Amino acid sequence: MAHIIVIGNEKGGAGKSTVSMHVATALARMGHRVGALDLDLRQRTLGRYMDNRRNYLDKAGIDLPSPFYMDLPSVDETTLAPGENAYDHRLSRAVADLEARSDFVLIDCPGSHTRLSQVAHSLADTLVTPLNDSFVDFDLLARIDSDGDKIQGPSVYSEMVWNARQLRAQAGLAPIDWVVLRNRLGAQAMVNKAKMEKALERLSKRIGFRIAPGFSERVIFRELFPRGLTLLDLKDVGVKQLNISNVAARQELRDLVKALKLPGVTVKF
Repeated sequence: MAHIIVIGNEKGGAGKSTVSMHVATALARMGHRVGALDLDLRQRTLGRYMDNRRNYLDKAGIDLPSPFYMDLPSVDETTLAPGENAYDHRLSRAVADLEARSDFVLIDCPGSHTRLSQVAHSLADTLVTPLNDSFVDFDLLARIDSDGDKIQGPSVYSEMVWNARQLRAQAGLAPIDWVVLRNRLGAQAMVNKAKMEKALERLSKRIGFRIAPGFSERVIFRELFPRGLTLLDLKDVGVKQLNISNVAARQELRDLVKALKLPGVTVKF
């Protein structure tokens, strides 16, 4: 069975699709077979990223290791039994298709609460939650007092993950390995940054997730999207000398993939 990686939270702008594309491509470049799905059926950021990659590589005449991306298949709703959900069938068919030919299936979830996202979380062997270093994003995980010091209780997203864990336990599946990424960290040692770090550490012990380093805010990520490229592709498309920022970003990706502790993965880039 393929190992299923779900990239999710319920807030846009946290870098889910950037993380999805880089993790999926990194695994492909290390020789693993990777299938990818985008459950944001409206915005389709990961899907467009993959479209851009295919178009750029075709135009440049280059063949680079890439994830296999597919859209959710359609389903004839007249064939469903009463009470059956069409989205459930679309997702299960896509996952079954990708599992048959993949070592890893990566699912990028929308930044909102949807039926597809709920079901995907219950499928996750590894759940990756990118989080901007802000108490606005932290509020999705837990409610906190006005001083940012005391956790008052879990919030909406944590409750959804808890429900997904319960469903997996009832099905006799292994527990979800939940990894929260601190994304877009600022370089300065600010008071808010220190408070966020302490609050996440306390919450991780309370509701059960690991904390891993994510990506800093870098212009390179925005520049790569139109060509569908990742940091690992730069030398293959003619960039002979990486600048300091690009080298640092590659190291962040290396640290991230190592931190995920995916089965059978030895980081080689």
